[in-house]
Amino acid sequence: MATCRLCKGQYPQDQFIDGNGPRYLVCVRCAVDEGYLPENEVNSLYDDRTSRARMALYARRYGPMFWVVAGWFFWALSFSAIEFWGTLLLVALIVGTVSTPVLFFLRTAKFQAQLRRLTP
Repeated sequence: MATCRLCKGQYPQDQFIDGNGPRYLVCVRCAVDEGYLPENEVNSLYDDRTSRARMALYARRYGPMFWVVAGWFFWALSFSAIEFWGTLLLVALIVGTVSTPVLFFLRTAKFQAQLRRLTP
């Protein structure tokens, strides 16, 4: 996947405009923002609603990994010294650490289907 030289986003090749010079390796979103193309000429532009839906989809996919890492950080920082709550949180973190990668891979097909639905 190529990288847009303006926004540094990685997109498939069909999300880039053709051209040399300032139009080289520019995604359609940046091309509309910079004035290289009018908005009605671009059929594969992500509108704001689609962009927000895609961001929410990625947040739902990678959010549990963030919370597991944050949980381990907070447990090591403050809860490890507390006897009952530290042990209880440790057990919950171990269960979360084991189940998060399993659920991540089990939900891959659903994520790909939802992402394909949100791709113009």
